[in-house]
Amino acid sequence: MPVSTIVPCLWFDTQAEEAAEFYVSVIPGSTIDAVQRAPGDYPAGEAGDALMVEFTLGGARFTALNGGPYFKFNEAISLQIEVEDQAEMDRLYAALSVVPEAEQCGWLKDRYGLSWQLVPKPFMALMKTPDPAVRERVFKAMMGMKRLDIAALEAAARA
Repeated sequence: MPVSTIVPCLWFDTQAEEAAEFYVSVIPGSTIDAVQRAPGDYPAGEAGDALMVEFTLGGARFTALNGGPYFKFNEAISLQIEVEDQAEMDRLYAALSVVPEAEQCGWLKDRYGLSWQLVPKPFMALMKTPDPAVRERVFKAMMGMKRLDIAALEAAARA
């Protein structure tokens, strides 16, 4: 039996189209795939407003829904981006993070309240090393960071 496709649906008050456009502008290789307009007035908008937006971020499909002010994002779910290097990490932080006090261990919160994790691939490789002392040093260094610093994590591994 084929596996069903899983497409996360992100609930917005009225900013689904704006948010999707912002996200695809930040994540390379991303697209808006479809915008479904409301056929009539509804609790979150009027006829013709974006009701649902289908978009692809870095190869993963999402739907954004304008559902009204009933639900808000929280830290129980986040979107994780594996980054290649510090330059990409810094670019994404600059584009996405708007709540500096929410930053911790590579986590951030964007202008819509959605949480993200920026995880450098070198960090993931260090955490898979067979040496438990290296993993412990890297983990301890990461726990003290807001925005992850790849050079500092690599230095912790070598210490």
